[in-house]
Amino acid sequence: MRLTTKGRFAVTALVDMAMYGGKKPVSLNEIAERESISVAYLEQLFGKLRRAGLVVSIRGPGGGYLLARSPDEISAGDIVDVVEDNLDATQCGGTSDCHHSGIECLTHELWASLNQTLETVLRNATLSRLVAQCEERRKNAAEGITFVKVDPEAMRRGRRDDPRLKKTIESKN
Repeated sequence: MRLTTKGRFAVTALVDMAMYGGKKPVSLNEIAERESISVAYLEQLFGKLRRAGLVVSIRGPGGGYLLARSPDEISAGDIVDVVEDNLDATQCGGTSDCHHSGIECLTHELWASLNQTLETVLRNATLSRLVAQCEERRKNAAEGITFVKVDPEAMRRGRRDDPRLKKTIESKN
């Protein structure tokens, strides 16, 4: 299982459309410039997105692409489903036939659970939610506010491995 640039770029491009498009078509050149994605790559992705009914193409001067549905109705999961081949973490494709003998592998439930978690996260991430998150980050950045996500366990592991702190940690133990 791997989320490739196809999925990442397609979601990014549609979030860009939701942010900057509104009722007017957005050209692939505009998206490419703002998001640093090649136009040729976007053309490939948008062909798939158009055939799947997520975007509509408008020809002619001032043309480009529009979202086919409201940003509330399109999730990152919808987009990733269209452009990615397979995001299944199990070896068996979810059939529980991991060893081709009808038997699940020892870690089948772990990988199936990962699939379900990823599916839930992607389905809950609508374009409108992603746009709201981007706008909130930009607003906070303009006000000089930044947020850093900290993993306390990683911080503890990092401190134990830091030679400058080793004596302090050893003396406490």
